[in-house]
Amino acid sequence: MLRKIGRLFVIKTRFEAFVIIYALALGATSRGAAYLEQYPGWGGQLLFLATTGAVFLAGAKILDCLKYEKAERERQASSDPMP
Repeated sequence: MLRKIGRLFVIKTRFEAFVIIYALALGATSRGAAYLEQYPGWGGQLLFLATTGAVFLAGAKILDCLKYEKAERERQASSDPMP
């Protein structure tokens, strides 16, 4: 039962990855807008840039991991002997 619940939290396709990255971007821009109000000037702009930059880094990592996991599954499938 726990395995079935755990599978809900695994990113399997690029579409799912892009949906998650979009949600991260919405949250980051919301947080960045709050920073611009709290810290006017350069400080708020740098914090806004940091929040949006983190989404780019996380998105790249998510997409790279999907590519790696797909290649790993294909490698295992090709190396498994036929029963």
